[in-house]
Amino acid sequence: MSASILIVDDEEAIRTSLRSILEDEGYEVAVAANGAEALKIYGTDPPDLMILDIWMPEMDGLETLRRVKEFVPTTQVMMMSGHGSIETAVKAVKLGAYDYIEKPLSLENVTLRVKHALEQYRLEQENRTLRTKVQQKFELVGESPAMQRLRQLIETAGPTNSRVLIGGENGTGKELVARAIHMHSARAEHPFVAVNCAAIPETLIESELFGHEKGSFTGATSMKRGQFEQADGGTLFLDEIGDMSLNTQAKVLRALQEQQFTRVGGTKLMKVDVRVLAASNKDLEKEIEKGRFREDLYYRLNVVPIIVPPLRERREDIPALVRHFMKVHADEQGLRIKEVLPEAMEVLQQYDWPGNIRELRNLTERLMIMVPGSVIEALQATMSLQGRTSHSTTASSSQAASPLFAKAYDSLRDARNAFEKEYIARKLREHHWNISRTAEDLKIERSHLHRKIKLLDVEMRPES
Repeated sequence: MSASILIVDDEEAIRTSLRSILEDEGYEVAVAANGAEALKIYGTDPPDLMILDIWMPEMDGLETLRRVKEFVPTTQVMMMSGHGSIETAVKAVKLGAYDYIEKPLSLENVTLRVKHALEQYRLEQENRTLRTKVQQKFELVGESPAMQRLRQLIETAGPTNSRVLIGGENGTGKELVARAIHMHSARAEHPFVAVNCAAIPETLIESELFGHEKGSFTGATSMKRGQFEQADGGTLFLDEIGDMSLNTQAKVLRALQEQQFTRVGGTKLMKVDVRVLAASNKDLEKEIEKGRFREDLYYRLNVVPIIVPPLRERREDIPALVRHFMKVHADEQGLRIKEVLPEAMEVLQQYDWPGNIRELRNLTERLMIMVPGSVIEALQATMSLQGRTSHSTTASSSQAASPLFAKAYDSLRDARNAFEKEYIARKLREHHWNISRTAEDLKIERSHLHRKIKLLDVEMRPES
């Protein structure tokens, strides 16, 4: 599809000649004789580029530019004038114009600068699209009270320059919180650099963080900038900082205090402006007691503490998370989004998720790939969880005791019966063993529920 251009000029001859030139170049061209006409066109079909004359009666080009930018901030505008001045050009650029050309117009100059303006517009559009995708990928999903509190903390801490220590179990999304803090800060347009301290060998972590000079050790064939330098002006996220050695902790502490350091093998002091966020799944106060973490570094990092809640404390967010992960996997892998039946979603919400968000994301991908058809039923969700917990020692004792997780079944029928028995028993307990209310909740006839109770040998208790 060819790019669209709007020419705005009160001189018909210029509109006609420019239109002819640009249509010959393959562009879709519309024209307007004044600013008011241009605004009407922007209200229905905004072009990719507007070529706008400055000196026009009633509403001049600068006022038109200002109004268009209020209406469509991302629009690309090229100003033109036969009575230009440096002051006018500067004012146009401050109002958001991309370029400024003088009349009389040169055919070659106009086509070249239009090409450059449209290429810049395309790059900006791609950048906005990529930014949106990144924001969606790292989105904090959920409206539970726990998530609302977490968002409030992020919105409070983000705009400051304070260091933040993020705690929480593995898989809860500590890096997502760090990225959200970065996006709420004045550093959002600068780099966000994440370092997994647990994944880097002790012999390499100093070089990874602070860089090294050529020849400083075997294998250092060239100079390397460390993560502190790469994050200059932005945010450095030190994940799993509790796994960092005491020796490296001392060097990080010094870098935080002085905002400067030397590369490995170097003597020159490197000054940086970096906001450091850190995270750990360990209890760092206990690590301090055991002599494994520096107390002074802890207090330097723990200016604003944030604890990310585990998934079992925000079960009401699971449906939204499942839908989010399905969309992510569908976009990344070309998979088709499936419908999750309410009974299946309830199975997912009853599970304790020892692996937290990471485990839910992996299970969602597995269900999308392995479940035939377009609908995920309760039994399929149950069997997927059973397959995961049968290889895990972290499942809760209540799950281990449940017939849904404790054994492998000889047949699909046995598994279905086990699920139905536990599901009906739970619903009966919720309704204090009232058959009528339970049947209504299950959306089945009362007589049908009686048959199920007898057939599945569901244990009944009298109402309290």
